[in-house]
Amino acid sequence: MMTKVELDIKGKSLVIETGQMAKQSSGAVVIKYGDTVVLATAVADKRVKEGLDFFPLTIDYQEKTYSAGKIPGGFFKREGKPSEKEVLTSRLIDRPIRPLFPKGFYSETQGIASVLSYGSENVSDILGIIGMSAAIHISDIPFNGPVGAVRIGRLKGDKDLIINPELSEVDNLDLNLVVAGTEDAVTMVEGGGAEVSELLILEAIDLAHKEIKRVVAVQNELRKLVGKEKRQLVALEERPEFAKQIRDFVAERMKEAIRIPGKQRRQEALDIILEDTIKHFNTLENGEKFFGDSAKDLTRDIANIFDDYEKEIVRNMILYEGVRADGRKPDEIRHIECHTGILPRAHGSALFIRGETQSLVVTTLGTAEDEQKIDSLEGETYKSFMLHYNFPPFSVGEVKPLRSPGRREIGHGALAERALKYVIPSKEIFPYTIRVVSDILESNGSSSMATVCGATLSLMDAGVPISSPVAGIAMGLIKEEEKVVVLTDILGLEDHLGDMDFKVAGTENGITAFQMDVKISGVSREIMRNALEQARIGRLYILDRMKEAMPFPKKELSPHAPRIYTMQIKQDKIRDVIGTGGKVIRGIIEQTGVKIDINDTGLINIASPDEESAKKAIDIINGIVAEAELGRIYMGKVVRIADFGAFVEILPGVDGLLHISQISDKRIAKVTDELNVGDEVLVKVIEIDNQGRIRLSRKEAMRERQ
Repeated sequence: MMTKVELDIKGKSLVIETGQMAKQSSGAVVIKYGDTVVLATAVADKRVKEGLDFFPLTIDYQEKTYSAGKIPGGFFKREGKPSEKEVLTSRLIDRPIRPLFPKGFYSETQGIASVLSYGSENVSDILGIIGMSAAIHISDIPFNGPVGAVRIGRLKGDKDLIINPELSEVDNLDLNLVVAGTEDAVTMVEGGGAEVSELLILEAIDLAHKEIKRVVAVQNELRKLVGKEKRQLVALEERPEFAKQIRDFVAERMKEAIRIPGKQRRQEALDIILEDTIKHFNTLENGEKFFGDSAKDLTRDIANIFDDYEKEIVRNMILYEGVRADGRKPDEIRHIECHTGILPRAHGSALFIRGETQSLVVTTLGTAEDEQKIDSLEGETYKSFMLHYNFPPFSVGEVKPLRSPGRREIGHGALAERALKYVIPSKEIFPYTIRVVSDILESNGSSSMATVCGATLSLMDAGVPISSPVAGIAMGLIKEEEKVVVLTDILGLEDHLGDMDFKVAGTENGITAFQMDVKISGVSREIMRNALEQARIGRLYILDRMKEAMPFPKKELSPHAPRIYTMQIKQDKIRDVIGTGGKVIRGIIEQTGVKIDINDTGLINIASPDEESAKKAIDIINGIVAEAELGRIYMGKVVRIADFGAFVEILPGVDGLLHISQISDKRIAKVTDELNVGDEVLVKVIEIDNQGRIRLSRKEAMRERQ
């Protein structure tokens, strides 16, 4: 039997149904809003995976092409590798849900959100979050949810925030945030804006949470109707005496090791202490005494106690001493270095260093032919600005096989791209395709924000006229009851042991990208406001350091970059430049060696390796599209002779009548007494009538030239 609940949002019903589809899942719902329909399923293995210290959760979002009435492209004509949007949306669903599974639940769990119908509401990702939460909430899977989600936007030039802006409105938004959370608190924010204020971000989060509470309530209503009894978790056994012995054994050495400034040296020291601890406590006697099993390997139990104590020491140092593991104060930023123009053949390059995090960023300029074609449910689009992020294993001193970019790399690249897209010049101002690549050479906290800073420097080094430099900074939070410390420019260790991490990127004028994940409940608006203000101060400091290295974009492009020249012609002349079957434009390309792109408005981009070739192509096109000017003298060519005069071509495809009376000052009996087909003749335009017909005079042209 099918059960459904409904909620009105912006005059449309959000409908959540269960009981008809995918009934063998642990939990499944069909969620609808307008013409958009998403099936969300959740399945958890009945068996518990032994020996794990993490929760094995996989979330997948997939868009069926039939949902938009399309057939997949390519040879196989079926969905294949996940698109970038599918990967990013999978992460978007995963992030607010993952922290809500209880500690000690280690059954392998998979959630799949499938778009079955794709409407113009622009909510398939939002429905994915809500649907996945609802599917888990009504299942027997232990879960401290549910989670609600909403998109908040603001149209350019408008003051009012809007809930779930539609597809037709997306390109006109100057704020676009996805916000997710529980009934008690916001737990995730993802989005960006056109240099928006911190206050606007807070207002958007407040509005979102009001809507989230309504979405949570309707999921609770569904659980009351059809919810399954949750699985019982095996209580984690506390062994305080065993933990106390380990903590006493490592206390002094661990406190000293944690204060070692360098990441690798610190970790090496901690690894040695852990190794000594395992050797000392992993004994038959301890297995029998504390676990009732002399054969039990205690390595994992010892490591968990060790990690918990390390976390406690680091957090207490920050909360009660105001000192971080590398010796900094909470609001202190690590040493920054900026180097530009370091790769001679690259169009633009920069190395941005912040502490032990290094990002080598390279900008490459291309033509319209280099744009990325995206075939999505919305239709075909072209992308002229791309940012790609790479995280090789050597950046953290590890050995791993190289693979194609993973979810994390795609996500970090998308965040940095979003931070910069609002300052990238329009195609009319800068008609290049831009690709930025960030290779992380060393990492100890917030390589994505280092990518933003390095990309800004690299773009300016390439001569891209960005409207403002952009910097990014990663912030953290340590909270114990009423004691709260906000951290600026967090280390990898602080990211791992902290209660919240959020990344803010922007210019001097405002925020362009924002990403937040909260691991605890109860982060108040006041804490958020203080954290955003601390992030603003940090961002401005970093921008000052970047401006010292490169205050403005270069005026000239690299000599190795293509040159693109722009010209505008009338729309009715486009066909003349292209020619029948492209004959004319191909001829220009063959003569000059340039690349030519013409759009429907008559804007022409001419890409050339040198100025001379481009000028030659421009002259040819100007000749094709030129129109006769009254009173101007032309060197024309006789193309046809009649009894009353000659027709002279003065421009390609443009001819006029040279009447017999206008050929010479003296009287002539026949036109052929003076002119023949193929003769070049100097003529002046003496009249252009309402129908565009041109009258010419040879005798007036000769008089003026004498």
